[in-house]
Amino acid sequence: MDDIELQRLVEEISLAEFGKPFRHKAYFNSRLKTTGGRYMLSTHHVEINRIYLEQLGHQELCGIIKHELCHYHLHIEGKGYKHRDQDFKMLMKAVGAPRFCSPLPGGNRRDRNKKLIIYSCKNCGQEYHRRRKINTLKYVCGKCRGKLVKVNEREN
Repeated sequence: MDDIELQRLVEEISLAEFGKPFRHKAYFNSRLKTTGGRYMLSTHHVEINRIYLEQLGHQELCGIIKHELCHYHLHIEGKGYKHRDQDFKMLMKAVGAPRFCSPLPGGNRRDRNKKLIIYSCKNCGQEYHRRRKINTLKYVCGKCRGKLVKVNEREN
């Protein structure tokens, strides 16, 4: 699927589900990594993450488009278009749009290779799991104010 086919699909979904035309641009944005799509407030364009189509299929893509069209139509009409607004929640329910897109298979690349450092208190044995190293000369146990020692370091 290319940008022209995506534009056509967004226009079709807008008319079929919302009964209103989509008069702006919809296109794939390869820079999107952690989200299925986004609605641009300033230009009214809709950007879609191509990876969701490739890995999760057409049905997931349609759900993302419906979600972004909820933002689009409510913003154009001057109603509450944010996730927390009641207008947004009601429209999402009415058209069957998902609140979140499904997670991509394989997880987030940034979280996959992180290490986990475990510190323990000498006094009470309280364990602390951290992603970053901490200065054990400066920080103490939050429970008993005892000395912390590094116990283990492992890959996530």
